[in-house]
Amino acid sequence: MLKYSHVFISCQRVPILADISLSFPKGKITTLIGPNGCGKTTLLQCLNGVSHVTEGNICLDGQDYLKLPPRERARKLSFLPQIRTIIPTLPVKTLVEHGRFPYLGFSRKKTAEDISIVQKAMEFTHISQYADQYVDTLSGGIRQRVFFAMTLAQDCDTIVLDEPVTYLDLQGQKDFFDMLFLLRRQKKTIILTLHDLSHAIRISDQLIVMEKSGKENSDMPYAGKIAAWGTPVECLPAIEKIFCTKHKKFEDKEGTYYFFG
Repeated sequence: MLKYSHVFISCQRVPILADISLSFPKGKITTLIGPNGCGKTTLLQCLNGVSHVTEGNICLDGQDYLKLPPRERARKLSFLPQIRTIIPTLPVKTLVEHGRFPYLGFSRKKTAEDISIVQKAMEFTHISQYADQYVDTLSGGIRQRVFFAMTLAQDCDTIVLDEPVTYLDLQGQKDFFDMLFLLRRQKKTIILTLHDLSHAIRISDQLIVMEKSGKENSDMPYAGKIAAWGTPVECLPAIEKIFCTKHKKFEDKEGTYYFFG
């Protein structure tokens, strides 16, 4: 289990979030939702060092995560960021192999196990046919799957994904969520951010709903806070309030769906 305890977070020395206490259940899908600027990405980025914890602590499976060496962190938790300003000019397979770096020695010589894990990650994300193509020549959707494969190649039990469906079309989104369901069956802990409320409710075991703190109209120095935390159904009242929307519920033989408008 990943657990935040009374965590204060800053980004570039600007305080963003205060006194955050949350837990992400093992083997489940937890989705963070909220309006732009409420601190969703900042809350997650303290896991990869882009934002900084100034007070409190984060524990992963009983260990103080922030005190672990970077290589040990990368063996326990993989992180796929939303924005990548530089697209590497590398073959797809080479980029996916980067996910094995936390396990390799100075020579970065790959074992049979490393090669097998990379191959399985590429097969799982359906990118094997692009193995020799250069990443910068691919479409945004295929490229996103390549980065996801690299994330999976780390072979971590906890996977963090910041807006992972941004570049995907409708079929691509469906395929991606199907992959998340398969990972959940493998007892992986999935933590992600999404903007689409309907998707967030449909795929998640737990939601964390964030809202802006209203610091523009007060002396409060923090950008965002937690408004609700629980099952998707439990969070519906907070979602309607924060997003100024109403939901409609539909059911068919394939499941239950929520739409907002």
